This record gives sequence, C-alpha cells and structure tokens, in this order.
Amino acid sequence: MVTPTAQPNWLDLTQEEVLEPALPIIDPHHHLWDRGGHRYLLDELVDDLAGHNVRQTVFVECMSMYRAEGPKPLSPVGETEFVQGITAQSASGAYGELRACTGIVSYADLRLGDAVSEVLEAHIAASPHGFRGIRHAAGWDTSEDVANSHTKPPQHLLDDSAFRDGLTRLGAYGLSFDAWLYHSQIPELTDLARAFPDIPIILNHLGGPIGIGPYLGHRAEIFDQWQLDIVQLATCPNVVAKVGGIQMARLNGYDWHERPKPPSSDDLLAENRHWYLHLIEQFGPERCMFESNFPVEKDSCSYTVLWNQFKKLTRGFPADERAAMFHDTAARVYRLDPR
Repeated sequence: MVTPTAQPNWLDLTQEEVLEPALPIIDPHHHLWDRGGHRYLLDELVDDLAGHNVRQTVFVECMSMYRAEGPKPLSPVGETEFVQGITAQSASGAYGELRACTGIVSYADLRLGDAVSEVLEAHIAASPHGFRGIRHAAGWDTSEDVANSHTKPPQHLLDDSAFRDGLTRLGAYGLSFDAWLYHSQIPELTDLARAFPDIPIILNHLGGPIGIGPYLGHRAEIFDQWQLDIVQLATCPNVVAKVGGIQMARLNGYDWHERPKPPSSDDLLAENRHWYLHLIEQFGPERCMFESNFPVEKDSCSYTVLWNQFKKLTRGFPADERAAMFHDTAARVYRLDPR
C-alpha cells in the first residue's frame, strides 16, 4: 500500500471554494492507518473532507492494525476490529454529522477456499452491522518497475481454482468483492464476473491504468485498449465501478506531486475527463460511484479539489444521475442505512 508523502503546505498552494456544498456524498473508498510516521485517522479524514457534504464513508482494507498474535489467516480481522472502533467514534457525533466507516471492506485470503469461512465469520462478528465485503488485491505485472499488490498475489490470481472456491463463500454470506488489479488484467476480471454472476463485484480505480516503467509515455494506446476492455466488463450486470483513483503518484504516471503547485480541479478534469466519461457511459450512472482513494491520492491533490472535479464533470447531468454517482449507488451496493 502506497503511503503519501505530500506536505500540507504544498497542498495549501492551490485553494478552491467547495462547489455545491449541500450535495450529499458517500465516499465509498478511503483508508485509515497509523504507521511509519504517517497518521491518517478520523481527525485527518474529517479535516480533509471539510466543506463537502460527505454523509457516510466506506473503509477499504490497507493492512492496518492486523492482529499480532493468533492464527495467521485471522490476523486481518484486527483491521475490522480497528475500523469498527472508528465507526463508533464517528457515530458519537463528536466529529460532526459525518458517519465514517459505516461500510467496511476488509481482507481475507480467498485462496483458503472453503476454509475462508472462518475468517469471514470472524470479520462479521467484529462488525455485525458494518462489514460488507472483501478486497483481495490482484495487481500483478511483469515489470520490476511496477509494484505488485500488497497482498503479494501470484500471476493470474483471479483464475486460481482455490481463489474461486473462496469467492463462492462471499455469496453464501451475502458479501461483495472489491476488485483491485491493473489495466492489463481487466479481461481476467470479466471472465471472473461471468463465472460468478451472483457475486457483486466492485471495480476499483478504473481498473488500474499503469503509467510508470515500461508504460510511461504510452497513455494513449493504454487508453485505447482500456476502452475496449471496459466495454466487455460493463456487459456483466453484477459489476459496478468506482470512478476515480487514478492520481496515484507511483502508479498512474501523472507528475502532479513534482510540480511547484498542486493541480486545480480544472487541471485534474482536463486529464481525467475522457477516462471518467467512458466508464460512466459504459456502466451507466446507476452502476458508478465517485471515490476519493484518500489519503493515497493526497500525494497529488486536495480532497476539495478532487471532489470539485467530479462536480464539474457532471454539470449538465440529470439530478437523479448525479445523485446516483455521488451517493445512491454506494448506498445501494454497500447496503448502507439511509442518511
């Protein structure tokens, strides 16, 4: 998991007023951690989203606070226990109207096959009302310049028979699967989605277009193939897509973090519009949800700027379509209480 290095003073060099501050938002993808001298917990999250009307959030696994003792397969349950504490902290009302982490997506090694049931039941016990699904990251690339996912997946993880046996257990518990992979692996996800049509699958970060190492300077051709692969993935009705997550400095290849000033929302939109609009066109607003991927994307831009970009992108969209992408799709997919 990439840890941000951007300094607050640098982010402060680009200031924008929050657009449409009353527009209800659910942020369906952020992380929390306290490690390596970098702290991002509820205080920091609340500070970042100030001004936008973020009603609820969904935490997504990032190897935080795993159990130090006990059976290794159960160690990720410590992350759910940790985040459930943040959920309670936010639910106290002491941090304003935000209800953070009302949905929790954690990790379990699906290669355990049927044995993963014990891990899933432990997650459910740790957060009976918030635990919603599993992300078992599959990002893998041949280049040594591209870091494979933090779960250390093998090549073709999504085709692995043991992994697929584990995936079936999600259906048995009514859980969803968050898919994090790289752009060259999207056809593998399409195959998985067709093989498991009853498992809700959430595509993370536009399918991970890589822009570093051997992919540097090839963004146009990567986009062309990505477009075709997304068309096929979108034919799977059990797949929904998170719109965002491509400002990761050490993966997507944008150099925002190296510039004298961070980007404005207009700067971001100029680079990202064609990616976002293609995804929305293929999946439809009812199967799309905007995401922050904070604090990872804090390397590149502020929370205010990021969400202003989404608001500018959707100017002219019908009100119900905007409501879907900013709030309603996330509420439905992650089964969140109305708020």
